[in-house]
Formats: sequence, C-alpha cells, structure tokens
Amino acid sequence: QVLLVESGGGLVQAGDSLTLSCRASGGAFAAYAAGWFRQPPGKERDFVAAIKKNGMNKYYVHGTRGRFAISRDNAKNEVYLQMNNLKPEDTATYYCALAADESKLGFGLDSDYDYWGKGTLVTVSS
Repeated sequence: QVLLVESGGGLVQAGDSLTLSCRASGGAFAAYAAGWFRQPPGKERDFVAAIKKNGMNKYYVHGTRGRFAISRDNAKNEVYLQMNNLKPEDTATYYCALAADESKLGFGLDSDYDYWGKGTLVTVSS
C-alpha cells in the first residue's frame, strides 16, 4: 500500500509562487506515473498536471501550462508542483496521485490513478 502525503499549501497573494511537494512511502515510487489534481471549494476535482515514470513526458491542463511545472525526484520518492503567478481561481485543495498504468496519462482521468493523498489547501487572495 502506497501512502502519499502532500505539503506546501498555504495562503498567498495573487502573483505569488508556491511549490507543492508529495512524498510517497510504502511502494516503488519509480514504478508509477504521478499526477496533481485540484478541487476548488464546492466544485469537482479536476486534473492539473501529470508526469510519466521517467520524468520526461509531462501533461498540463489548459490554463496552467506556462505557470505550473510538474517534476519528480525518484531518488527521494517525491513529486512536485511549482506554481507561479498564482491567481484567485487557483484556490483549491491540491491532491497528488500515482498511476501504475501511464498509457492514458494525457487524458487526465482520475479513474486512472491508484493511490491518492489527502490533499493540501492552497488559498490565493486577490
């Protein structure tokens, strides 16, 4: 059983930057693709970004490309989401997730992910 723990959320102002981290334990992290999702207050959970096992292929939802960057460190069992120029509409609980099958990673479907963290809240004030 893989355990995921997110960190790095908080309250920031519009235009600020923030880096989220997600640490995995209990499994072979390098054997999984990783993704970030977010759920704004009162709304559905949506795909944000994903990265393949080897860290070479990355996918982003429209609207975050150019502002957000996903990366991973397989030696540390961690995946990161660097967020720049944050906007109030980025306010959400951010979740990391791992997927054993990365063949459909670009579709951003949460049903493709096997393990989930509990989330970290990011609040962006205007």
